[in-house]
Amino acid sequence: MLLLAFLCIIFLWLSFRWWRNRSSVIINWPVVGMLPGLFRNSSRVHEFVTYVLRQCGGTFVFKGPWFGGLDFLVTSNPANVHHILRKKAFNYHKGLEFKEIFAESFGNGIFCADGDRWKTQRRTIHSFIKNSKFEEAAERNIQRKVLHGIFVILEHFSEQRKEVDMQDVLKRFMFDYSCLLLLGFDPNSLSIEFRQVPYKQAYYDMEEVILQRHLKPQRFWKLQNWLQFGEERKMKKGSEIFDRLLYQCISRKKDLLNRSKIQMDREDFDLLTFMLVEDNDQEEREMSAFKKSDKYARDMAFNLLSAGSEAVSSSLTWFLWLVATHPLVEKSILEEMKTNLNAKGDEKGRYFSFGELSKLNYLQAAICESLRLYPPVPFEHTVSIDSDTLPSGHRIGKNTRVIYCPYSMGRMEEIWGADCLEFKPERWISNNGEIIHISPYKFIAFNAGPRTCIGKDLAMVEMKAVGAAVIWNYSLQVVEDHPILPANSIVLHMKHGLMVRALKRCLS
Repeated sequence: MLLLAFLCIIFLWLSFRWWRNRSSVIINWPVVGMLPGLFRNSSRVHEFVTYVLRQCGGTFVFKGPWFGGLDFLVTSNPANVHHILRKKAFNYHKGLEFKEIFAESFGNGIFCADGDRWKTQRRTIHSFIKNSKFEEAAERNIQRKVLHGIFVILEHFSEQRKEVDMQDVLKRFMFDYSCLLLLGFDPNSLSIEFRQVPYKQAYYDMEEVILQRHLKPQRFWKLQNWLQFGEERKMKKGSEIFDRLLYQCISRKKDLLNRSKIQMDREDFDLLTFMLVEDNDQEEREMSAFKKSDKYARDMAFNLLSAGSEAVSSSLTWFLWLVATHPLVEKSILEEMKTNLNAKGDEKGRYFSFGELSKLNYLQAAICESLRLYPPVPFEHTVSIDSDTLPSGHRIGKNTRVIYCPYSMGRMEEIWGADCLEFKPERWISNNGEIIHISPYKFIAFNAGPRTCIGKDLAMVEMKAVGAAVIWNYSLQVVEDHPILPANSIVLHMKHGLMVRALKRCLS
């Protein structure tokens, strides 16, 4: 009888808990917490999180299964973001769980590093980007891949009157370009044949597993990883394939430099050459660390390859789709280019130099507007070191996971107004035609505070260079009824690609 009475009390208590939460945006069930609601909406996780944040005033506490370690706070409040990334940045770091999620692929690279390790890598990357040969190498490689890659493919499909997946084209373009700039190696994945590249697919497999790790209790995905079943098998296999590429490039570069004893010249400039040859007093400690460890170089290269390839290809895909589906914006971009640029090139198409692109304010505004709506990294993850109170009034405990959502922030009326879902480049242009500066804690596509994307300026000029070249030479028409949805990924790709017909423009 006592056991039966105890079970009845437990049942009534659980029923009361459910009844009290039945009208919540997401029900906090006994034992399993809010996990069922999250899984039920996992196919549209970005839109679901945005909906929840709208209903909860921009900040929400997610409760995971009891003893599952999956509780976290998610926010789209710019004041909270400023507090976390600037005012109290010293109290927030990547945390052990973040590093465990990303460790197999990103290693100890800049995205996972904290403290002195992070500062060291950031200084090295800054020196690489500010090197006098860097901009020339970046522009040379972009022009090469646009003229002999993108234009060749679009011309072929235009003549054949066939559809082409523009997302696949841009992924391959940025992968080849990033490998050239960072590793001095051209995978040549950008071709009419669209040949399979094992290490390229390996990266996408790892990306998928990383997102799944965010949605599962840590103990569960660790068990999967230990037993090597389910998605976790993809992680191990993908890491092995990609590591072979990176270590082969490092070994090849070291052998080349040892044999030829060359110094960096303009044709050989890339990240690996820079790290091996550059040897000044300011960076002696960083360079010696690299020379002693291929792992250091591997982690540095993978992190930059991920940022340079995936983030920019995602941003370009959404941008070109938005332009193709907004004829007035496309017309304004073309008029700006006709007015401000002297097109140059050969029979394969016209391209524009980095210097010329600085004149295109409306093009830049359109890219910023695209990044507002479709940031390449839809959510960011940090962990509190000590307890804290956010400007929204929410209490943060020690070692609490906090997620801020650039994707959701671009869709909040409180931040961008009633027209927040509209694609309006004009919101970035002042009355005198200049770009309006908007707080990075409101427009968070490039992160903010000490961890602001160090390659922000490079990413912007890359998008302008490729976007201007494609728009000037081709009209992209999105295939009728082709579904456009965000993929569930740590990088905001299109779930079904971007199928278009490319029509050659006739411009004087």
